[in-house]
Amino acid sequence: MGSGVVVSQDGHILTNNHVVEGADEILVTLSNDKHQYKATKIGGDKGTDIAVLKIEAKNLTPITFADSDKLRVGDLAIAIGNPFGLTQTVSMGIISALGRHDLGIINNNNSAGYEDFIQTDASINPGNSGGALVDVEGRMVGINSAIYSRSGGNQGIGFAVPGNLAHSVMDSLIKNGRVVRGFMGVRLQELDETLKGKFKAGDSEGSLVAGVEPKSPAEKAGIEAGDVITDVNGKKVESTQQLRMMVSSLAPGAKVAVKLLRDGKAKDVQVELAELDAKKTVAQATPPEDGAPDVLDGVTVSEIDPSARKQYGIPEDTKGVVITAMEPDSPSAAAGLKVGDVVHEIEHTPVNNSKQAVELSEKLKQEKQVLLRVSTKGVSRFVVVKEKE
Repeated sequence: MGSGVVVSQDGHILTNNHVVEGADEILVTLSNDKHQYKATKIGGDKGTDIAVLKIEAKNLTPITFADSDKLRVGDLAIAIGNPFGLTQTVSMGIISALGRHDLGIINNNNSAGYEDFIQTDASINPGNSGGALVDVEGRMVGINSAIYSRSGGNQGIGFAVPGNLAHSVMDSLIKNGRVVRGFMGVRLQELDETLKGKFKAGDSEGSLVAGVEPKSPAEKAGIEAGDVITDVNGKKVESTQQLRMMVSSLAPGAKVAVKLLRDGKAKDVQVELAELDAKKTVAQATPPEDGAPDVLDGVTVSEIDPSARKQYGIPEDTKGVVITAMEPDSPSAAAGLKVGDVVHEIEHTPVNNSKQAVELSEKLKQEKQVLLRVSTKGVSRFVVVKEKE
């Protein structure tokens, strides 16, 4: 059992996708008159864990949506739902945090989901999923979705999908039967302090472009690997996940004003978004943790021949050199590089063959930190290799 929210007079109901996914039959019982209806699933979205149902009813009282973007930490929050089958249960707490993401809750612990949770300490238990999180005026600010718990019960850490996000997903499901998302075509990486220095980003917040999809809207707009995206449509970019959410919430065909830094200089571009599909996932390249130590020693690279492509899963259009051997105590190993990784650039200089890679390495022997652009099976990222201390 789970919970749901009436969102239209003619019987549309909002709930969690995980509540109804795989069901052969869905029954909905209204809390006011206990009347039971057989429901049809209009559509579901695994990425946000939102689903829309429809029952054949009229003159229902739909919930009023509040603007969840205006929530503040400390606001009162009320969770309504069906915990443990105990119908129409209400619990109260506060908004504990906003913008919780990368929790691995959605999509069976796949962090590629569109997580952007509201955290609350209002009691949420099994059965509350799909119910409303409302403000003191009874307006919906979120859909209760998950809990963090060692016992399986409430421990004061619950999560809700923001109402604005749930509403936009609902609208797309009703209109299209699926969620239509914008696609820019960039592979993104969090911008830490070391990378800020390497890319002359100063104190700017943003998301680092680790790679650009061929023939994508980003490539057509002139965005390049190494650019730092700082603003989208006038809104500051504070994290990679936030940027993913901003782009995915826009419609294909939308023209997006993007501000970026390239080699420390501000640049404005306009990107016309395409539509995201299953084959056009915007990958988030999480940089490995930097270890210590002696710059590019202990690494053997070779040309990328057909045998290497097959062995290491290197895409046909990938250029660079492949790492074929590495000493386990080398600085490169400490930085997270592995055999089979492809090196594309060393300190912003493209690498096309192993001789060139060796020559560049020799020139950088005195450097304490060396920036590489590498990829693993086609997914690129930037890595800073540090000298041993």
